[in-house]
Amino acid sequence: MTTMLHLVNKSPFERNNLDSCLRLAKSGSAVLLLEDGVFAAMNNAAYADAVKGRMGDLKFYVLGPDVSARGLDDTPLIDGINVVDYGGFVDLVAEHDVAQSWL
Repeated sequence: MTTMLHLVNKSPFERNNLDSCLRLAKSGSAVLLLEDGVFAAMNNAAYADAVKGRMGDLKFYVLGPDVSARGLDDTPLIDGINVVDYGGFVDLVAEHDVAQSWL
């Protein structure tokens, strides 16, 4: 079975790439929120329910340095989202057969 890592780097408030990813990602895949995509990881964000709705069958990660770069360190993340650093990002890419960027 091919494992896929979905990379979402655009704000869900500006583009619909997160919606597309959540709708089309196969069960067992992983989603990494990075750059402006980190806004979707915030617990009280408009997209929190959509993310929570897929947490049963997708694994979610957020790039910690991008959270910090946007001044969101004190904003609670959705429970169950794993924070990774750049090394963790590399590990995720290496652990999955395919990486899909949602542009």
